[in-house]
Amino acid sequence: MTSSMSMGQPVGASGTAGRGRFEAPAASVTPMVQLVDPSGVRVDDPDFAPIAPPDQTAALLRDMALIRRFDTEATALQRKGQLGLWAPLLGQEAIQVGVHSVLGGTDHVFPSHREHGVGMLMGLPIERMFGIFKGCEMGDWDAEALRFHHYSMVIGAHTLHAVGYAMGMAADARREDARRTDGQRPSSEPGVSVVFHGDGAISEGDVNEAYIFAAAYQAPTVFICVNNQWAISEPVERQSRVPLYQRAWGFGIPGIRVDGNDVLAVQAVTSWALDRARTGQGPTLIEAFTYRMGAHTTSDDPTKYRSADESEGWQHRDPIARTSAWLRSVGEWDDAQQAQLDQDTEAFGAEVRAAVDRVPDPSLGQVFDRVYAGTTDLLERERAEALGRVAR
Repeated sequence: MTSSMSMGQPVGASGTAGRGRFEAPAASVTPMVQLVDPSGVRVDDPDFAPIAPPDQTAALLRDMALIRRFDTEATALQRKGQLGLWAPLLGQEAIQVGVHSVLGGTDHVFPSHREHGVGMLMGLPIERMFGIFKGCEMGDWDAEALRFHHYSMVIGAHTLHAVGYAMGMAADARREDARRTDGQRPSSEPGVSVVFHGDGAISEGDVNEAYIFAAAYQAPTVFICVNNQWAISEPVERQSRVPLYQRAWGFGIPGIRVDGNDVLAVQAVTSWALDRARTGQGPTLIEAFTYRMGAHTTSDDPTKYRSADESEGWQHRDPIARTSAWLRSVGEWDDAQQAQLDQDTEAFGAEVRAAVDRVPDPSLGQVFDRVYAGTTDLLERERAEALGRVAR
């Protein structure tokens, strides 16, 4: 973080020295979109304003609270041995809820391995996510129907899939345009692929190739770079000499940094980027500036590589607390609503705990059935041999 940027300061107004928000800035300037500061006070931004009125923002608060409870329960289930591994999302709820809240009905999401909240909001059953982390399934749900594609355990590999999918959607839209007669309305809104990746992924070759393709073909893709400051144990400062969003300009892609703990800011910036993509203006990179409050995964111990002071410094920027504080300040949240939400999250916690027991154990035959879309002679022989060995 450069000294010119501070959380809670109205951003974009200071230090830009005549440069526009959407022009490549000087490397020493790090403007960030923020609409509600960490204490819950509304701040102005020269280019963005809240989309959701206060009464609708209460629904975003509820989603963030439920996602946090889901994540907390999943972490506890791993500690009890009911999951083999979990990738916590604690502190990153505003990004997932803010992005999801402005998705259109034809948009497709390509997650990394931490977008459990987005998946949940898009209708992915909890037990399907648990199946992956319990080692019982490969996460091969119907991604086309769900519009939430498969988890990417290989860092950054899915960014190329997302760009390719976006190029396909754009080609389909062009073909439909060519077939339409004068005055005929499009059958649906143009789709956008939204791809999440972390700050560590930006150093991967696949991700840089995805940026190149997206820029070259003006693909309708929105990249959400979740900068949670640490790529496992590697700090972001060691990964990049410049703020991550500025790297997008080298590929010819507009880049913008948003306060990732401010759900209203994430919602506003994502909506803008989706509109750019939908109207043929090409890709956008959004750097969501946040902090991973927990471990990278439950096999990791962050106390070995980062200080307690650093983690504590981020606690007062909590996305749920600041949204609640702002809603209270405008009269859209009170103790009775909070008590109801607490009761709802408690009940939801019980649902999450029950879901892990619904994960079915895979049969040996399924291991072979899910390798390819269609089987092969070799696979059939290996399947028969394995089943025969077990039967003896």
